[in-house]
Amino acid sequence: MSGDVVQYVGLFLLGVLAGEELIVRYGVHPVLSSLDDRAHLLARQALIRRLRVVVPIVMLPAAALALVGLATVTGPGLALRWATLIAMVAFLLLSFLGTVPINIKVNDWRVDAPPADWKAVVHRWARIDVLRSTTATAAFLFAVLAVAYGTAS
Repeated sequence: MSGDVVQYVGLFLLGVLAGEELIVRYGVHPVLSSLDDRAHLLARQALIRRLRVVVPIVMLPAAALALVGLATVTGPGLALRWATLIAMVAFLLLSFLGTVPINIKVNDWRVDAPPADWKAVVHRWARIDVLRSTTATAAFLFAVLAVAYGTAS
């Protein structure tokens, strides 16, 4: 795959990922907190089941292409390509060490008898997710700037 194709496909995937993360963080999850407890938990579990399939389909190739871009894309924008990769690594770490373990627990909760601390767990997930959505958005911004910087030269 040529450097340009890697850059543009990676840019597309990072844009999809950032958009999905922003919508989930600032669109979907605030609505969940307005629901009654049972409806909130049912909706959260349904989202977990759906997004645990959809998000990796986008995030893993996006991260891989950010890495491949460092090896195949030449010219200006190297620091921005590094920033893209670093933001994606942070996103992956926040996901696999932060939200994914929580999602696994939440998915196993009985909605009619959740654990006593379930609201604290959801709040912890939300704090981590603010960082996740921010790193995904930063990766997209850095990739856009890298492409713009490279084409402006």
